[in-house]
Amino acid sequence: MNYALCIIILLLACTVGRAQNLPVDIWADTDVKKHVMLTPYIAQGENTPCVIVCPGGSYFWHDTENEGVKVAEWLQKNGISAFVLNYRTAYVSAFIFRTRLVVRGNQYPDPQNDLQQSIRYVKNHALLYGIDTTKVGAMGFSAGGHLVMSVAEKYDSPRSRPAFVAPIYPVVSFTDECTHKRSRRGLLGEYRKRKTKYREMLSLEKNVPTDCPPVFLVNCVDDPIVDYRNSELLDSALTAQGVEHKYIQYATGGHGFGASDEKGTPECRRWKEEFLTWMKEIVMR
Repeated sequence: MNYALCIIILLLACTVGRAQNLPVDIWADTDVKKHVMLTPYIAQGENTPCVIVCPGGSYFWHDTENEGVKVAEWLQKNGISAFVLNYRTAYVSAFIFRTRLVVRGNQYPDPQNDLQQSIRYVKNHALLYGIDTTKVGAMGFSAGGHLVMSVAEKYDSPRSRPAFVAPIYPVVSFTDECTHKRSRRGLLGEYRKRKTKYREMLSLEKNVPTDCPPVFLVNCVDDPIVDYRNSELLDSALTAQGVEHKYIQYATGGHGFGASDEKGTPECRRWKEEFLTWMKEIVMR
């Protein structure tokens, strides 16, 4: 009897440990020979909403701390479970040496596939993490904002559809004059970045479906990295398609503030409270 009790306690301990902060490989036990890690930050309670967090970095790298870990910890403290996704990027070597002129490396649709697989993974393990499968969404920053919105527009099955998305100061257009060219190159590579087909397909403002999930959109007019007009294009497209969304444009704050309590300005840092209110009104109603 004591032996059986010890086994049960050990299994419970392993489950709790896994459900807290131990990264998992989303492609393990699949035919995809890649290792992409997803790190959980599980909120207390049962049937919690969930956000998969996608840091920015021009599709070349990740701002893991400010737009990943800090975001997840903030969501966790506010009763929302979070997972930080280390989706595939081109990496610094491709940025500096243009290695994808010779080898494929990582490029579209690798990040999009990683996010969809993450959504499926979380839903498949919802009981383990205490997550409501109907409230699994995604939040992304800069290029990560482009990633989450691109999956909201085009997903491969209902199982990989996010329930909501929050692109924060996102890259949006790959065709307009306000295009963030480094992100376009990061996602499409040295060859496809020139092809009209891919530029059009991945310009978010041109591909919003009428059944797009709800969107929470934020940016700043003084953004020196991603032209503020990117978010205006997306807002207009969402409005034209009748998609439920909230767009907040701040005058100040710049770019890359994430969930920081120091970066940006007091004005733009209000986005976190605005998001929590929006979640209560739209997602948790």
